Amino acid sequence: MKLKVLKEDFAKAVAQVSRFVNPRVQLPILGNIVISATKTKLNLIATNLELSISKELGADITEEGEIAVPGRILNEIVVNLPKGQVELGAEKEQLKLKAEGFVGSVAGMATADFPKITRSLGRNYVDFPGSELVAALFKVAFCVSVDETRPVLNGVLFLFKKKELVLVATDGFRLSQKTLKLTKEAGLEKVILPRAIIGEILKTESNAEINFELKEKENQAVFGVGDTVLSSRVISGEFPNFEQIIPKTILTKIYVDKEELLRVVKLASVFARDNANMVKFEVLKDSLKVSAESAKSGVEEATLEAKVEGEEMEITFNYRFLEELLNVIDGDEVAIELTNTTSPGVFRDPKDPDFLHLIMPVKIQA
Repeated sequence: MKLKVLKEDFAKAVAQVSRFVNPRVQLPILGNIVISATKTKLNLIATNLELSISKELGADITEEGEIAVPGRILNEIVVNLPKGQVELGAEKEQLKLKAEGFVGSVAGMATADFPKITRSLGRNYVDFPGSELVAALFKVAFCVSVDETRPVLNGVLFLFKKKELVLVATDGFRLSQKTLKLTKEAGLEKVILPRAIIGEILKTESNAEINFELKEKENQAVFGVGDTVLSSRVISGEFPNFEQIIPKTILTKIYVDKEELLRVVKLASVFARDNANMVKFEVLKDSLKVSAESAKSGVEEATLEAKVEGEEMEITFNYRFLEELLNVIDGDEVAIELTNTTSPGVFRDPKDPDFLHLIMPVKIQA
């Protein structure tokens, strides 16, 4: 293998691909990045068996070949090389690097034992507008559970309905749902994707299309993002019937300024942290009173102007859930729909009818 590549492009690609390397697993080969050169392209490949990546970049290739090189070492070397062209060559499981004022070699491995990963998408993929998919995932991903005892909650549900994609995530205490319009029917039903691949999609900066393909036989989901192909295992199991827990009857509806609500929730958190994170909402005729108390720190109470429709009511929420929700709402106002003290509160963004969020209230011990 012999080739020349621009240092800036190579360093950026190596940094991205090295995130998929896992040197702590029992298979030493998985601690490596595969550098693969063909007549037409240079690919960097890595996997931790749950996630895989194939990154394509431009290069002047004079001799084909491939080699597996320790990802951490390669990343540390390349990031410190001078700007300009880098020459790469592979001989007898040694990767040779040459740049202005630098010559070095890294001990590598043959690629025969490296797992075969997806390097390209097939024909049956769905197109998403990149910026729209990333924005939609941002509004649900923070609700993904980190409790490994319920694997189906450790990812985001992709539910396809005709020309819509419904994204849902829940940790059992709160739920976020965001609907994305599609230009055509996807021909798919539903799939749960792990939070790791969702995190990688959220890191993408491209405004171009994101392509998605579900390989059911391999139990694998594949995303094409520009010159990058990401693949992930699919979470098996049945996602909870989330539609069943959305309240059908609303007794109280509150409209309140989002930034003001966020401000008073942050104030309340100072006291709520010592009291199971509890913040009390008291809905009055034309205002919302937010309060918290702590045996250690004291008591606080703030009142906000609000448009209230329906009955006066008291309900208690976890301040952290409120804060994280308010940070993803785009509009200037938030609508809160309440049924009673034990039913989930429904939170909406009046400027985004395709977004819905539920938070379970905190039960107060008598």
